[in-house]
Amino acid sequence: MRARIRRAAAMLGAVCTAAVTMFVFAVGIGPVPALGTALMPGGGVWPSAEDARLPTDEQIRIPGLDRPVDVSFTADGVASVRASSDEDLFTAQGYLAARFRLVQMDVQRRLGKGRLAELNGPSGIDSDIFELTLGIHRTAKATWAATPRDGRAAKALTAYAAGVNARLAELEKNGQWPTVYGLTGVRPERWTPVDSLVVQGVLTQTLSFDTRPLTYALLSTSLGAKQASEWFPVLPANKQHPYDPGPYKDLGLAPLHSPNANAAVVADRPGVAGNGTSASAADAPRSASTPGPAATATPASARPDSADPATTSEATAEAATAVLRDMAKLPETTRHLYPNSNAWVANGPAAGGGALLAGDPHLKLALPSYWYQISLKSPGYDVTGSSLPGMPAVLIGRNADISWSITAVQNQSTFFYREKTDPRRPDSYFWKGAWRPVEKVKYTIPVRGGASVPIEVGLTVHGPLLTSKGETTSVEWMGNRPSQNLAALLDLNAATDWDSFRDALRSWQAPAQNFAYADKKGNIGVIAPGSYPQIASGDARGPLPGTGDSDVVGAIPFEAVPQVYNPPSGFVVTANQRPVGPDYPYYIGPAANFDAGYRTNRILAELSRPGRQHTADGFAALQNDVTDELAQRMVPKLLQALEGVKLTKQQKAARELLAGWNASMDVDSPAATIWFAFYGGYVEEVFRPWWDAAKVPVDIDPAGLDLLRTPVALMQALEKWTFTSPKDPAFTAPGKTRRTAPDAMRAAFTEAVAYLDGRLGGKPAEWKWGRIHERVVPSLTGAPSLGEGPYPAGGSPWTVNVAENGLRSDYGPSLRMVVGWNSAGKADARAIYPGGQSDNPASPWYKNLAPDWWEGSLRPLRTADEQGEGDIRWTLRSEG
Repeated sequence: MRARIRRAAAMLGAVCTAAVTMFVFAVGIGPVPALGTALMPGGGVWPSAEDARLPTDEQIRIPGLDRPVDVSFTADGVASVRASSDEDLFTAQGYLAARFRLVQMDVQRRLGKGRLAELNGPSGIDSDIFELTLGIHRTAKATWAATPRDGRAAKALTAYAAGVNARLAELEKNGQWPTVYGLTGVRPERWTPVDSLVVQGVLTQTLSFDTRPLTYALLSTSLGAKQASEWFPVLPANKQHPYDPGPYKDLGLAPLHSPNANAAVVADRPGVAGNGTSASAADAPRSASTPGPAATATPASARPDSADPATTSEATAEAATAVLRDMAKLPETTRHLYPNSNAWVANGPAAGGGALLAGDPHLKLALPSYWYQISLKSPGYDVTGSSLPGMPAVLIGRNADISWSITAVQNQSTFFYREKTDPRRPDSYFWKGAWRPVEKVKYTIPVRGGASVPIEVGLTVHGPLLTSKGETTSVEWMGNRPSQNLAALLDLNAATDWDSFRDALRSWQAPAQNFAYADKKGNIGVIAPGSYPQIASGDARGPLPGTGDSDVVGAIPFEAVPQVYNPPSGFVVTANQRPVGPDYPYYIGPAANFDAGYRTNRILAELSRPGRQHTADGFAALQNDVTDELAQRMVPKLLQALEGVKLTKQQKAARELLAGWNASMDVDSPAATIWFAFYGGYVEEVFRPWWDAAKVPVDIDPAGLDLLRTPVALMQALEKWTFTSPKDPAFTAPGKTRRTAPDAMRAAFTEAVAYLDGRLGGKPAEWKWGRIHERVVPSLTGAPSLGEGPYPAGGSPWTVNVAENGLRSDYGPSLRMVVGWNSAGKADARAIYPGGQSDNPASPWYKNLAPDWWEGSLRPLRTADEQGEGDIRWTLRSEG
């Protein structure tokens, strides 16, 4: 019944969304401005609604094509492209992206270039300031400058931009601009290769820029350095299951893959050269320093003395507070907050005798989706899967020989530096025994409906300055180093076996990703290419001294990064757990960076279940699994703690529900609700007294400090203490009577039942999980009417089918894909994502795929030849 309702809602939405869109833009909802006066025939909504009709067979003129390109669509909007040259292929891909995802692409470009306010008005200023400071656009320009013009990547980027610009030229000619441009009067600029690299940088930021070292600084100041270090260690407190168990070799350090495009240039540490200048956000070049004091050596006797440790801690916390308060004003996707994704592969015992792969990358959900499904065929490529609108090629998918998916490694790629400054030397910092000038880059942010905003960005040898409050703090982030990821991706798209797949990934740098692999010959593996920075000394869990002793000095060599191929077990799982064991000879990040391990444990348990035969259907079912592995192990401990305890009738009913529960977070399960309330209460019961006594500043960084979000390191510690050290001192609140894990569990259970009684009524059997837990897929505009849901939903932050970010979850599987290879080398490939192929809310292809995603169903993922002629056909021809 629930599935039929969702499908009916989707069909109704396709009919009436144009009217909803008009209403939204007329009155203004959330971040969408009220622009009712712009709703006029010939502009605004009307052309957008006209363009939203289902496409029909067309002949389309595209400048610069060498030969005609065939494009076909399924009834659901999935496109297949056949071209006679690789350049024509990517021109067509760029045209299709702009035809169906122009607004999304332009918003992502504006986000990375610091130009949201030009479209959104004053509400975009904070984001623009931060992005111009961080420097994605500067990095994209440096990447393009370092890209060989005769290589695959440059040709693909140039051709893709030509396709996007062909669509822009059409819109300029016919006036059928998407709604937002008709209403604001703002028009997207011509697309360039740099713009595609900016879009790449935005996703890199979402997957790898994090502020955990600043959070750790606040914890060290409030809890004390010793307790913060013990509770937030480098190595996880609980048992982990790395996919690369070793043995390992220490191969020394490799040089970093490229200079930091957002760091000051000094003779001791070459960076990216440039010229000092002022610029608008529309075209801000990379600059060297403005005139300032020359670097001067300082005799040892005159160098700044080490600050008092207490003073340093307070100043560090003040700086961390300033940066985190600024970050709180920005979209959640500005930094990496949650562990991302599941992927696993198996080659025995597999039905059909081949290898299988499952992948579901977890991101903040949105309409339109992050992904645009497409099949591409040319002399150099025959690939299908999910592309990133704004970028050529396929990021996750398969070709005729191999299949792959990705998960985030979660390694530390963001380092904060406490720069040594002196008020007597303004615009200078002390590094490597000398005072250095802070480089300056100036921008002007255009603001729709308001005055332009001038800003100035300071750069040190480590990277951009984020604050001067407390301590002058800079950030070094691996995403600010030019990376030839597209060259790697193009080679990967054309790879035919493990060796060519692995070789393709040698040039992949940021963000570090686990690439899961399965091929038609039955081989499986995982490799995690990327930049793994290594510092000379210091504790990278917190901000580091910026005087030179704790600088990044190299990276893990490619041959030593986590990797495994055809393991004896016959399967590999990567679900954001720490990928290597405790004896790995390199630093990859603290325990807080990685997943607690419960998704990994559940997937491993299923794959290793006696008598299990791996099938594509079984993999798809496991992607939708909502069994809570931690609950499987901890609920018996809770029941044991409750033995012999006098309980109320209501408490007994709750206990009995838990006793008969299978640990599945099903939407209709009351036991799931009781467990979730209990576990959250257990975390609070143990740690809240310590938080309160130490005055941990939760309001400054709720994402990292709020116990309701259950910080990973605390989950791991609590798991360990519960099972192996129930008398740990942590269970005894400061200044209170000594108690144990069972004592805390009983108190948490009592509080959970009382809470649920107040919220859901007095009958535990009616406390269904779906009454308090929902999923929602928000609209890019933020307008609720243009999103999907919320609907009652199963799952939790710790289930394979993850539902993260609160009881109204908007974070989870952005895509699900399963590929099964049989012994004859044929692929049974399927995929789904929660949206549709168009970003136009009035289009029937806006969210037509969402019902299948909600139900856990997959649709065929075919190559261009497998797809056939399709239901709709276009021919793209040159104007010449």
